[in-house]
Amino acid sequence: MAILVHAVLDGVTTEQYDTLNARLQSTPEIFDGCISHACVPTESGLEIFDLWESAEQMKAFAEKMMPIATGLGWPEGPMPRVVEVHHHWIPGAGG
Repeated sequence: MAILVHAVLDGVTTEQYDTLNARLQSTPEIFDGCISHACVPTESGLEIFDLWESAEQMKAFAEKMMPIATGLGWPEGPMPRVVEVHHHWIPGAGG
């Protein structure tokens, strides 16, 4: 079942995000199961919205991503909100 992940990252800048994203893009298989991703700047940091095919795929990503983020100096924040998705579709892709 698909899940939506919403992470609030207070104190994280767009520059820090871009550095992490560039590092992760060098291993694109890390995103296996990610249907969509959005990063939104806020007054206090960033908010991340991800749609994953399953919780297991999201957890596999997090296990690989978190050591990299920590190594880049990202602060440890609260756990993201994870909810099951009833239905999703992508315009033009059917479904």
